[in-house]
Parts: sequence; C-alpha cells; structure tokens
Amino acid sequence: MQCQTVLPGTECTFWGKQGCIFTGGSCQIVVENCEGCERVVDGSIGKVCSAYPAPVKKWSAGICNFATHVKVEIASEELKVNPLKASKKASGGGGKKK
Repeated sequence: MQCQTVLPGTECTFWGKQGCIFTGGSCQIVVENCEGCERVVDGSIGKVCSAYPAPVKKWSAGICNFATHVKVEIASEELKVNPLKASKKASGGGGKKK
C-alpha cells in the first residue's frame, strides 16, 4: 500500500489498513552512517531511508545491507588448484570417452 504520512504516495510494505504498522507508527530519520546513500530521501519528518524504516537497526550489526555508498572488500584466499586437473582442463581433455 502507499504511505500516507512520511513519504506520501510511495509504496510501503509497512502501511496497512490501520496505518503504519511499524514500531512507533512511523519511519525513523537516518543516522550519520547513511549520509551519501542513494536510498536516503526527504520525507515529512526529515531525511528517511526509502528501503527500511529503522536505519539505526540496520547499522547496529555492522554495515547496512541496503547501503549503496559502502563498498565491501571480500578477502579472497588463493585457491589451491590441482596441477594435473588444471592441465587436463586447459587442453580440453579430461572428459569421459563414450
């Protein structure tokens, strides 16, 4: 349904027949960590997140999974490759004969 309070006219999964069903009955304003995110929009109460109504909760466990401005570095370990299998794969062989 569409929000009628903070972001009038936008689709909201927390809006029901009785109004906003989110805890507190409304979205919460963004936190400092949200600055620079593409999901931050101006609402009737100030800057709010268009993806989740409680930005504080998203940042409490680390990086918000909706954040568009944070790049996550994934540490990749060197994969151990069996040289025999690698050479078979490179030569195009290694398949079963029919």
